[in-house]
Amino acid sequence: MSDPGWPAPAKLNRFLHIVGRRADGYHLLQTVFQFIDHCDYLSFSVRADGLIQRRGEVGGVPAEADLSVRAARLLQRACGVRQGVTIAIDKRLPLGGGLGGGSSDAATTLVALNHYWGTGLTTAELATLGLTLGADVPVFVHGRAAWAEGVGEQLTPLDNLDEPWFVVVAPACTVATGAVFGDPKLTRDSQPVTIIDFVAGKVRNDCEAVVYERYPAVAAAARWLGAYGQARLTGTGACVFAAFAGRSAAERVLARLPSSLPGFVARGLNHSPLRERLRRELHGVSV
Repeated sequence: MSDPGWPAPAKLNRFLHIVGRRADGYHLLQTVFQFIDHCDYLSFSVRADGLIQRRGEVGGVPAEADLSVRAARLLQRACGVRQGVTIAIDKRLPLGGGLGGGSSDAATTLVALNHYWGTGLTTAELATLGLTLGADVPVFVHGRAAWAEGVGEQLTPLDNLDEPWFVVVAPACTVATGAVFGDPKLTRDSQPVTIIDFVAGKVRNDCEAVVYERYPAVAAAARWLGAYGQARLTGTGACVFAAFAGRSAAERVLARLPSSLPGFVARGLNHSPLRERLRRELHGVSV
């Protein structure tokens, strides 16, 4: 079996509350991150000349703006690495979908190159580096489902979180996260909740009202999915999801999805496949 590359899994925000705002403008959040088994795949070819390059086009994103390229250069500078790398990305996660694809690609790059370049950083040190690229990067580096606070970087692992099957609907639009967080109608003063509140279902996504008003296609996708389960926006979207007890139930819903709406079925994961890939590399197990 051919090697697809290092996985960069998507995440879902099982809920998202905005509980305040820092002086620098960043919003204070409460959320639960959970991975799903729907991934980008990255391949790395170490080079001796120190150059860091991306091979091929990735959804119209210039290489200089690609978080995987930026992550490689960040690690190279931080550790004084003389080697370079060519990065190839099999991009399967939709851009601007709220699934964390760019942040996940960055995390996978940090973890993989820490191994290939022998930089010897701990997971915590890699997560700290990754935070400078984006608030979602640390959870992908750690690779465990988590309760998150702060700007999303204060993580408490949730190893026993339920792992349902999800139907994820991906409307053909890209949500501008900055515009959503800058919208004056956005709720910014939700009362903090506890994990017990989350388990009891006393949570929501505070971004939904603003996103649904700004993006009618996302609102329509949520209405459609809401006929079969509790539809929720992940992050600022555009993707919406609903949980189902089994794969067959999720696939029956997906089969009814209008042809105009892209979507897929995925399993919730409390442990990222990235960590399993690293374990295999460290122990010399073939993929």
